[in-house]
Amino acid sequence: MKFTKQDLLTLLIGLFLFASCKNPDGVGLDVDPSTAITGTLVTSEVRSETIAEPAANTQSLTRYPLGYMVDPVFGTTKSSVAMTIIPNQLSYDFGTSPVLDSAILVLKIDTTVNKFYGDTISSQYSIDVYQLTNKVTTYKSSDVQAHNAQLLGNVKKKLYPSTPIKVYDIVPGKADTLKTLKAQIRIPLDKTFIQSQILSLPTTGTSTNAKFVDYFKGLYAEVNKNTSTGVGGVAFFKLNDSYLQLVFKKTNSSSGIDTTSINFPVSSSASAATIVHDYTGTAVDTQLKNPPTSFPSPYTVTYTQGLAGVKTKISFPQLDAFTSTYGKVVVNKAELVVDLSAGTYTYPFTPIQRLSLYRWDIANQPTTTPDYSTTSPGVIGGYYDSLKNRYIFIVTNYVQALIDKTVKDYGTFIAPTGIDAYQVVPTAITAERSVFGASTNTTNKVKLNIYYTKIN
Repeated sequence: MKFTKQDLLTLLIGLFLFASCKNPDGVGLDVDPSTAITGTLVTSEVRSETIAEPAANTQSLTRYPLGYMVDPVFGTTKSSVAMTIIPNQLSYDFGTSPVLDSAILVLKIDTTVNKFYGDTISSQYSIDVYQLTNKVTTYKSSDVQAHNAQLLGNVKKKLYPSTPIKVYDIVPGKADTLKTLKAQIRIPLDKTFIQSQILSLPTTGTSTNAKFVDYFKGLYAEVNKNTSTGVGGVAFFKLNDSYLQLVFKKTNSSSGIDTTSINFPVSSSASAATIVHDYTGTAVDTQLKNPPTSFPSPYTVTYTQGLAGVKTKISFPQLDAFTSTYGKVVVNKAELVVDLSAGTYTYPFTPIQRLSLYRWDIANQPTTTPDYSTTSPGVIGGYYDSLKNRYIFIVTNYVQALIDKTVKDYGTFIAPTGIDAYQVVPTAITAERSVFGASTNTTNKVKLNIYYTKIN
């Protein structure tokens, strides 16, 4: 028999493959050992209940919520903003005989993800602006920021959080130029009020930020629910990029009268949001007032909502006796599967895009679970799966610790998290909400999948 070089090469490759395939079942795609799920699977019970969030800290937020919405499941949510205005320049001189042309409160809409939650199609938003009665000194979302009764400004319109706008830029001594800017809300304010309160100030009134704030206090913006229409929503604003724009004329000794413009910035570090949830008449209210006293729970769903609304508390009752039932084990992988309840996640009230999972320590202070990593915060999961309408958390280390009783469950919680950080405290920078299937839900439920290997 005569072999060509190609025949010999084919034969050698075949012999090599035959010798290496000792287990025919192993032929196929390689599996990364670090991600392969091995061991015996058991699905463990997860008990859940809805509880209220405490107030959130709203000082120096990356973005601030402003809006009003009516949710058929969660009732009404209102968020208003108290803003501290500071001088653009210290000891600013408005010049000789300044006369105000316009005063506009410019609120820059956050252009990152989830910049708006609610209805942008049919709802119309009526935003009122007032002067604060006192300067901002408290920052909890439950704190009431008092304002004066005089309405200083209003704008009524639909919100288009992704649509740029065109505005004229005032350039002293030159022609005004038309600019295209990112999405923002521009609210004209009462000219007589601003003329008397700001333009008539001597330079000593703006000699320091503290002096100006003591005098002017600040501005307060809220959505007027009586003059708004539709189910509404909540927009998020970058206050550090927002300002009070003043356009005025002043006498110039060399060229007569000049028109000029100055912006008084909003200070995010001295601003606050007030958030009010009204669950009256909803199933959320029923669960808050009548928490389950025994399990299985009478409720088939639980609730979680941003803007320091509500969260879901969970527990794992079968883990205490896991070793007695299954023997000593090594947990290869454990995942907490959180299904959305069917039909609860349609526009405009879409599900939370990412959840956090955290626990209480012995002092009932929030802390991360053992599976959370600051260097790889995404590993723990909690992202919304839009195909299967669920969330999955990796809880391998947490479950092992609970089984071994090296960690005690003082309370474990599922809650919304911020868009720019994994939070274990109430968030005021997202308004999304989700409805989860409880363990008694026949079609969608929360469950704990444990893959383990028994050891001697």
